[in-house]
Amino acid sequence: MAETITDDQDVVLRAEAIGLVRGDRALLDQVSVTVRAGEHWALIGPNGAGKSTLLHVLATYAYPTRGRVDIFGRRLGRVDVFTLRPMVGLVTTHHPVRSARTVRELVLTGATGTTDLAARWTPTAADLAATSAAIAVMGLGRVAEARWPVLSQGERARTLIARALMGRPRVLLLDEPAAGLDLAGREQLLASLDALRHEQPELATVLVTHHLEELPATTSHALLLRDGKMLAAGPAAEVLTTGLVSACFDYPVVIVRRAGRWQVLTDAANRPALTADLDAGTAAAGQGAAASG
Repeated sequence: MAETITDDQDVVLRAEAIGLVRGDRALLDQVSVTVRAGEHWALIGPNGAGKSTLLHVLATYAYPTRGRVDIFGRRLGRVDVFTLRPMVGLVTTHHPVRSARTVRELVLTGATGTTDLAARWTPTAADLAATSAAIAVMGLGRVAEARWPVLSQGERARTLIARALMGRPRVLLLDEPAAGLDLAGREQLLASLDALRHEQPELATVLVTHHLEELPATTSHALLLRDGKMLAAGPAAEVLTTGLVSACFDYPVVIVRRAGRWQVLTDAANRPALTADLDAGTAAAGQGAAASG
């Protein structure tokens, strides 16, 4: 039987001390995070840190070995996940696509949650209007009738996000959406995400990346993962610091923020001076590992 949690009605996702073990390897260990409506989280960490694993748990496609996960107040493991998935828009580059379809047709498949246009299905006027709106907010109007093979990587990423919006999700989970994009493609994607967040202020998002330069300016919160363990979680300004990010990647860097965007700087000559910051970040990580949202 599904279990309903009645407190914190603005909470869309909550993971409490979750762990996930496969074989003899702990992919996640004591990870906690709470995502509320309108918050925009970044999951940051090096390759193999457990970012995509955590995202798939939050999307109901993986189950934790221990701990608990609540999605819209429903306990994972005690609820039919198919009732939750329409409200959770998972966007991954591994989504199967029929290459003969246009951008408009691919976005429209989000109305039925299928990988291709459903046979004998006729979209309603509302479906067509929603498709046009999703295309517009993701900046795809110019290529709406173009077919998948001729799209750039950035246009493909934005098409898949527009498709996910057709389900009217309450939270959007983005698995490295800027991976493989060139400078122009990345900037167009991030501008579209910022526009979407202003257009739908109650929509929550969780974005996985290991590059801080790929974070939209509207990012509000961040969680740092290393070796499946949480180093820190909370408001982005408190987590994406020189000390904590250096500790997360086990490499001395300097974090700066300009015009709302983050940059990572390194300088071999400054590495000795950064050692204190790295040590401070490691200590802060130990103290802040239990913090979330």
